[in-house]
Amino acid sequence: MRKNDRFPSYPFPGRPGPQPAPVLAFLRDSAPVARVSLPSGELAWLVTRHEANRRFLADPAFSRAAATTGAGPRLRSRPPAPSLAAMDPPEHTRLRKLVTGAFSGATVTRLRSWLDQAADGLVRDVVAAGPPADLVSSLARPLPFLAICELLGVPESDHVPFHEWARAHLHGTDGDGLYEYLSGLVTVKRKEPGDDLLSELAGVMEDAELVALGSTLLVAGLEPAACLIAGSVQALLAHPAQLAALRRDPGLMTTAVEELLRYVPIAVSGGTMRVALRATSLSGQRIEAGEAVLPSTIAANRDHRVFADPDQLDLARTPNPHLTFGHGPHRCLGAHLARAELRSALTALLRHLPGMRSALPEEEVTWRTTGLLRGPEHLPVTW
Repeated sequence: MRKNDRFPSYPFPGRPGPQPAPVLAFLRDSAPVARVSLPSGELAWLVTRHEANRRFLADPAFSRAAATTGAGPRLRSRPPAPSLAAMDPPEHTRLRKLVTGAFSGATVTRLRSWLDQAADGLVRDVVAAGPPADLVSSLARPLPFLAICELLGVPESDHVPFHEWARAHLHGTDGDGLYEYLSGLVTVKRKEPGDDLLSELAGVMEDAELVALGSTLLVAGLEPAACLIAGSVQALLAHPAQLAALRRDPGLMTTAVEELLRYVPIAVSGGTMRVALRATSLSGQRIEAGEAVLPSTIAANRDHRVFADPDQLDLARTPNPHLTFGHGPHRCLGAHLARAELRSALTALLRHLPGMRSALPEEEVTWRTTGLLRGPEHLPVTW
């Protein structure tokens, strides 16, 4: 399949602010499994409805491994780094079972007090520096980075170089520095175990698997979490009545976190490519073996068949079966951590900045796109 100008070019450019590209709503209602043209020159199918995405993401007929190895269709010419997300069963099942406990809700609950303290410290620094403050550079980016360092057991003395290697890896400018550092860190953890993820898994995983896990955690947990925190705060600032309700009733925090996860589209479309292993059908559309299929979870999260008034932010919304973390065997392992990070960030802001308001009109907040992620470039606030 080669690029054809008759089909929409994917990824679609998003509008400024927490609104998905308008073409997603059009496709969801008119062609829920539609052809799109990829940057690589290939064609793929894009899935936009909620029910179809749930079925697609759980269907073993669609392979992640086939989308990342071999000569099959790819979103980009550059192959992705080895990771859990690029595997199929049984290898994926084996490794996922090994790491699931480390990312369980109980584990993240134990980490929550640390997250609360870290977020509290970052916001206290914001208050001490005085207004205005950029919450992207002062909170949204540092908090997930510190959380990853805590999980992996990166010594504080290594935070600065580790951050530089991580950023280079994420931007595709250098992967060797990160892998070399993680390989050395794994060696240290085998000799001197600590209370961290690498030490916990060192007895059941090979060195290469641990290094791949560390790099996967960075890719999946750094930029997405930063975009989520910044995008969520921007959404709240743009909806002062909802923000006021959350200030009055902290008990809303649980449903608020879920609604922000649904409402804020940190992905350009949402989801990783699969390739059909055999001919099948999806929402009445025939998919041939070897064809690429992409989920659009942000389109699914605005599906009016599932969510009443889907384009409205409602912090009390329940139930809220959003697909932000995916569905099926590849559902995001870091879901509990992402929730906890967002909760800690919002709690600290509400505690220390009760008068927080945007220092810019909503239309002047610049959103950036990094690969397939999007979020505010800067988020200046005052109080």
